[in-house]
Amino acid sequence: MAGSPTARRRRLSIELKKLREANELTCAQVGAALDWSGSKVNRMETGTGRVQPSDVEALCRFYGVGDELREFLKGLAKQAKTKGWWQTHGSGVPTWFSIYIGLEQDASTVRQYQNEFVPGLMQTPAYATHLHRATDQMFAEDINRAVSVRMERQALLQSPGAPDTWFVVHESALRSVTGDRSVMREQLEKVLEMAELPSVTLQVLTFEAGPYPATGTFTMLGFPDPEDPDIVYRDGITDAIYLEGAEEVSAYAKAFDNLRAAAASPHHSARLIATLLKDYTK
Repeated sequence: MAGSPTARRRRLSIELKKLREANELTCAQVGAALDWSGSKVNRMETGTGRVQPSDVEALCRFYGVGDELREFLKGLAKQAKTKGWWQTHGSGVPTWFSIYIGLEQDASTVRQYQNEFVPGLMQTPAYATHLHRATDQMFAEDINRAVSVRMERQALLQSPGAPDTWFVVHESALRSVTGDRSVMREQLEKVLEMAELPSVTLQVLTFEAGPYPATGTFTMLGFPDPEDPDIVYRDGITDAIYLEGAEEVSAYAKAFDNLRAAAASPHHSARLIATLLKDYTK
């Protein structure tokens, strides 16, 4: 069973939708039969609304679900109501990003392309603080909370069950100065340190690579349970999009493979970063 509340909620939504489709019913038909609105059923299946164990009980009885599966789904509903550690930081974590963190906690694979900044899972506190000050309209207290969350997230890469993580970072993200030279020196040292972790692979997409097959940062998350499909995450200034369609995920997977092929090898990427680091130590 998935570990974080977000992943449990997602798994529950997937299972409820599968049950409805197996019975060849629409959301409106299920809602009418249970004296609910069709939109309520839709919210339960898309994970956009809270699902009470009593609602799951009613659906399971309507669909004729066996006791074992019914108890499993009710358990998911109960556990989805708990809070993850990141939610204790309040306004430092926007709702749309809280969803991503919950999914990230249960991912078995992480594939990320960054073309503007150092990946969040590799950032130093100083770099992250300057980044938030420059890009977010947040109070100082909320920036501190956001940075704390970012630092706590990094423990994931050093945990016993760390996801297989692969970063492709554009060279411009490493050359662009955030903060000052001392901040960048510390940051590049941190990148090299994190790239040495057994769960992490880092490649740099150099300027010499020429035109590349994707634009804009994106992250792909894969999960250990085959019942939980991969998801693509892209964020903006005030919101984020989550793509789960097979064709969409496949397109991003192909784009990431092409980016890996165009980027420098992990070995040469480390040498490039070490060269950049020398420039900041002069």
